[in-house]
Amino acid sequence: MEKDPILAERLDAFVSRFGRLQDTVGDKLLPALLSALAETPGPAIDNLDKAEKLGLIESADAWMEMRRLRNQMVHEYIEDPNVLLSALHSGHGFVPTLAAAAQRCVAEVERLFS
Repeated sequence: MEKDPILAERLDAFVSRFGRLQDTVGDKLLPALLSALAETPGPAIDNLDKAEKLGLIESADAWMEMRRLRNQMVHEYIEDPNVLLSALHSGHGFVPTLAAAAQRCVAEVERLFS
């Protein structure tokens, strides 16, 4: 990355967007949607369990793994390139899951308010 500033910029953009989407859906959209569905939002893990039961997310456990991964990529300074590469590959693997959850939430909002 030190030798390829374009690659470094792309990696930074991926980490930023992955984290922002995970935060937006998990911390903002899900609690608001649960409220709209007459569910009482609570701690994040409870919200994720409810969202899984409602079919909004595939798995609360997978979501917590995405959260852990997001925290690792965003907050931890990764010195070992292999650890960084593994985190990026794992994050990339979660993109379809994250995007599908966001789409299901948007569809539910549209269903509720149309």
